[in-house]
Amino acid sequence: MTSKEGIREYFDKTANRRTAWKERNSFYHQSLERYFSFIIPAGSRVLEFGCGTGDLLAAVKPGYGVGVDFSKATLSLATARYPDLHFREGDIEDSSWADDPSIKESKFDYIILSDILHILWDVQKALKQLHQFCHPWTRIIISNYNFLWEPVLKLGEFAGVKQKSPNSNWLSHHDIFKLLEIEGFQVISHYRKLLIPKYIPLLDTLINRFLVNLPLVNVLGLTNFVIARPFPMRKEEYTVSIIIPARNEKGNIQNAILMTPAFGKSQEFIFVEGHSSDGTWEEMERVKKTLDGKNIIILKQSGKGKGNAVREGFEVASGDVLMILDADLTTPPGELLKFYNALAEGRGEFINGCRLVYPMEKEAMRFLNLIANKFFGWFFSYLLGQRLKDTLCGTKVLFKSDYEKIKTNRAYFGDFDPFGDFDLLFGAAKLNLKITEVLVRYKERTYGSTQISRFRHGWLLLKMSMFAAGKIKFI
Repeated sequence: MTSKEGIREYFDKTANRRTAWKERNSFYHQSLERYFSFIIPAGSRVLEFGCGTGDLLAAVKPGYGVGVDFSKATLSLATARYPDLHFREGDIEDSSWADDPSIKESKFDYIILSDILHILWDVQKALKQLHQFCHPWTRIIISNYNFLWEPVLKLGEFAGVKQKSPNSNWLSHHDIFKLLEIEGFQVISHYRKLLIPKYIPLLDTLINRFLVNLPLVNVLGLTNFVIARPFPMRKEEYTVSIIIPARNEKGNIQNAILMTPAFGKSQEFIFVEGHSSDGTWEEMERVKKTLDGKNIIILKQSGKGKGNAVREGFEVASGDVLMILDADLTTPPGELLKFYNALAEGRGEFINGCRLVYPMEKEAMRFLNLIANKFFGWFFSYLLGQRLKDTLCGTKVLFKSDYEKIKTNRAYFGDFDPFGDFDLLFGAAKLNLKITEVLVRYKERTYGSTQISRFRHGWLLLKMSMFAAGKIKFI
């Protein structure tokens, strides 16, 4: 087809056969539904362009779902199948259909573009239209086929096992990245799925859940997934809660406050004492009285471990922004301003510290710890689909509203992380938050000693990573 009208006519003519084609290739479509359902939490506000018969939109279980398609005949089938969803006839490249107030005034949490980029007349124009349906935290979820599969797909059409496509734009994932960037969207993550689009007992699990996720093999995956967000254009001021877990850190309590620069609308310091034996709690009480011009909250944690201390601190925090500062002060408190600016300016939604770029002071990190940090940085970049260099830096910053979503979703991974770092990173990745790293200079301790056991804790971190791989990557 060489015109938009020709493409529309094609889909109108083939509407009654689309259900039969989907049933013939049910494994492929069910796989897509599973992937999208993993990405999109049930109950979200979802808009799908090129919704067809509405099966994918229904599969993600939206709280409010709108499907848009320019084939009137196809939409008749969708409306009959899913009367609880809302379907509109319209063209993604022309938003005049959205004059309906129920659509025009709506903002959506997720916008789906599944298997339609290759048939669009003007992909850039289509992406431009999406902004009017986005709020700052909207996620654009794109799936399209890997063009390496073009000969196989054409053979399938010739053999009659695949529905013919009316048009084929030759789009690599890099082309999609560029178009998104031009139109004001930022790519969060990208990955490929499906090595075989047909069900083969046993081989399905081996090939489509494991092999396709391995480096090098992954380039052969049939389906490209791209997750993006509107590029932020904001700089606001927020209230800040700085959570400082402290066990046997008496000599660092006062400096944790005095060395923190002023930023944000207001600051509160929340010290969480972890069963110390060196008088840390008494020092917290003294500092709270002495620095009465500061908003200081102190509490004793009820459980054990840094992860528990952080969560209990988060529970009493009142700030818009939550910050974790390790009480050993090896990440200097003065660096927190960088983290705050990165979050407030929208450079990321989960700001992670990175200690592995600048030269460190001589005793700041032991050699084996450095090797372990580099390994986990590489492994997490692979697992999460976002670039990470230092997963174990204790300084992490995020909005409280996003933390509440992570907490709600924690049951997916389980309460298995005594340190808290992986719990937050996995949770942020599952929510498709944009993870951004801020470079910091790592300092030697000036008081106390490390409480990390390299081998015992390293083994635990590795086990947690492998567990998470099964929950995030090999799905």
